[in-house]
This record gives sequence, C-alpha cells and structure tokens, in this order.
Amino acid sequence: MGNVLVTGATGGIGTALVSALTQAGHQVTAVGRDIGRLDVPGIEADLAAPETLAAAVGPLDDVQALVHCAGISPVAAVADADPETWRRTMAVNVTSAAELVRLALPALRRSRGHVIFVNASPGLTGVARWSGFVGSKAALRELADSLREEEAAHGVRVTTVHPAATATDLLGEVRSAFGRPYDPATCIRPESLAAMIVWLLNAPPDAYACDLSVLPSPR
Repeated sequence: MGNVLVTGATGGIGTALVSALTQAGHQVTAVGRDIGRLDVPGIEADLAAPETLAAAVGPLDDVQALVHCAGISPVAAVADADPETWRRTMAVNVTSAAELVRLALPALRRSRGHVIFVNASPGLTGVARWSGFVGSKAALRELADSLREEEAAHGVRVTTVHPAATATDLLGEVRSAFGRPYDPATCIRPESLAAMIVWLLNAPPDAYACDLSVLPSPR
C-alpha cells in the first residue's frame, strides 16, 4: 500500500477518509492546518495561500495518490461577495489542488498513481447565493478533465467524486445559511463515502472510474 496525501483531513469527510485509508493499510499524510491532532503524519500548510505550498510541503518523493477533500462553501449573493471571498474560495477549492498536483506529479508519474478530487453534488449548477462555491467546483471539474488528458501517457489516473448531501458540520452550516433543514439521517454517512474512495484506489490495473456520483440509498 502506498502513501496517500489527503487535504481537508480534519473535516467530516477527510477524518473518515484518513481512518478508512489507515485501516486499509495505506500510509496517509495529511496536508492542511490544525492537523496536529491527527494520528497520522502531517504537513502544516495554508491552502488559502497556494503560493506558499511548495515551501511548506517540500519534496514529495513518495506519493501514490492525492485526494483533495478540502473545501470552503461561503453562502453569498454575487452582489455581496467581495474579491477576498472569491479569492479565498478559488484558492482553497481549486488553486491549492492544482498546485499540490503539480508538486506531486513527478512522484505520481513514477508510481502511476491516482488523483481524486471530491467535488460537489451531481449536476449542481446555477445556485443563487452560492456562485463562488459552484463556480469553484466547476473549475475543479475542468482541472480534473484536463489533467486526465495530460497525464494519461504517464499512467496517472484522475477521478472526480460527486457526493450528494453528506452528513458533515459544514453541510449543516450551509443548510442553516440557506434557511433549510438539515437531517443527517437523510444524508450519506462520511464513512460510507470514505469507503467508496478507498474502493476507487483499489481499482484493477486495467480499468478505473473517472467519475463517480454517490447518492444516499432510497429510504
């Protein structure tokens, strides 16, 4: 089992993913802030400042996979979102992902590794008061699709995961900001989503899923 870089490792999905990867025998390295409380090796880095990541992470010589779970989700109308809101949202959700991929690519090419981007709900588009988040996730999807074409010759796999509502504190905050109810029982459990990401990493050598939409089971 190889070394997996995980961003957003202290969030609801990331915490479950770190646990699932560790149980599956992977070595995990968390990338982000406030990671000292995790029981895995970590790299302290500010994803809101992608220009600092190269110095923060140093050489990435042994990487078999990168899973970008980190994300912020401000609720604000275009009329109310200032440039800093847009800058920070794009930086955390997209630019930091692109920069970490760039830094890890030599190792990913050597290992014929896997990049997984955790995106938004399937088909999410045109949501009032959520343009920053939705726009950043559209950009993340384009990053994934372009990277897949560029790195196919090097054997690097690229997957976008589209999870529907997942029971996390962040979703609760977003639902509250929209004035909508939040019932974790109707959502995907983070542990279930984490299990699917581990499954993606265990794909056979001749095939893999480039896009995965995840929905709560019918009730």
